[in-house]
Amino acid sequence: MSSRSGHHQKHHHHQDHGRAPARRPGAHHAAPAVAASGEGYTLVHAGKQVRFGPVVFWIAVGSVVLLGMWSAATATYFAFRDDVLTRLIARQAEMQYAYEDRISELRAKVDRTTSRQLLDQEQFDQKLDQIMKRQSTLESRATALGAMPDATSTGSIKPQGRAEAAPSSGTPKPSPISDTVIFVAPPDREARLESRAPLIAKAQPNQFAKAQGVDNVLVRLQTSLDQVERRQVAALSSVEDGIESRVRRMRGVISDLGLNMSQLEAAVPRSGMGGPYVPVKLAPDAGAFERQLYRININRAQMQRLNQTLALVPYRKPVVGEVEFTSGFGVRSDPFLGRPAMHTGLDFRAAQGDPVRVTANGKVVSAGWAGGYGRMVEVDHGNGLSTRYGHLSEIGVKVGEYVKIGQVIGAVGSTGRSTGPHLHYETRIDGEAVDPQKFLRAGVRLSAG
Repeated sequence: MSSRSGHHQKHHHHQDHGRAPARRPGAHHAAPAVAASGEGYTLVHAGKQVRFGPVVFWIAVGSVVLLGMWSAATATYFAFRDDVLTRLIARQAEMQYAYEDRISELRAKVDRTTSRQLLDQEQFDQKLDQIMKRQSTLESRATALGAMPDATSTGSIKPQGRAEAAPSSGTPKPSPISDTVIFVAPPDREARLESRAPLIAKAQPNQFAKAQGVDNVLVRLQTSLDQVERRQVAALSSVEDGIESRVRRMRGVISDLGLNMSQLEAAVPRSGMGGPYVPVKLAPDAGAFERQLYRININRAQMQRLNQTLALVPYRKPVVGEVEFTSGFGVRSDPFLGRPAMHTGLDFRAAQGDPVRVTANGKVVSAGWAGGYGRMVEVDHGNGLSTRYGHLSEIGVKVGEYVKIGQVIGAVGSTGRSTGPHLHYETRIDGEAVDPQKFLRAGVRLSAG
């Protein structure tokens, strides 16, 4: 091997002249030399030679290079490890903080939403409770309106029902006492709550809120209650106006007739009444509706007292049918003598046997034959007022009997100084005959309202 190597060196001497001369074998610490040949590489060190093939050689070189790169990477890693770890930790911390901030923001948003929902629900409940209280108040007002009477009679005769007042066939005759009833505008029966729909909203607020929204529900409820309240106020105002108008007319009639109110009230018979005195008081916190209802009750009490007083005033018609006179009050030509004479009453045209009705409450003081009157009934109404009904064909009452408005006291005839069937009707004040038309006109005035 050495001779081949030496021969090889001699043969390729010209190729190695550029290489560094090999160290002498005897020199210490000589660096190993590597010689390349066509079939591999020879490593010479300290006089010893080791030959490597090209594959092994490059594997070794590659391993050394990889080891060097690994060493460099490891050194770099250890050199910059702290910075990398710090950055990684900082990045992780930043991401964690960001997630925590986002979670806190979402929690705060949820809390705000929950609080707002709870507040909205609380406000909805409060408003709904106010609406329910208002509805209860309106229902109590409707009950108060319904308790008010629809009509008040001036006498003891109660107005007939509609079924009785309207016969099934024929032309109804006018009532002979059509002026005896005071018709008061009935309260609005529709003022009561039309339905209980608002109560459903109390039981199912969520369904209403989901379907239409809380605000829409409250607005609809408020609108419905506003309409009910307006109808109630309108009905109450109508009743108050009607009663006040009626009271004014009643007082005006009494004044026009020249009657003394205190004397008329004193003449009103007292029926059995009593009980402890409980003054009417109005609550300090009463609203406009309650104050108006209080005024109506006061005026209605006055109207009832006036009705009782006017029950003693003969302003009603004594016979059935339209008012038609055959002879008026005052000076006329006497039907028998043809000379001027004073006619102290009114002659009502009527048929033989038609019922004659008393025109005011009173007591029968005369019932029988009375000269030119023929069969006659006289009724004392108190306070100097009296009425006479003459030429009757028959008498249906007795002296001392108390009669009431509209009661039949006899029948039309032609007894006494009469030329034919008719009713002679007189009104007297303190025994003096006065024109009955003055009282009849007062009755027409009262019935106009």
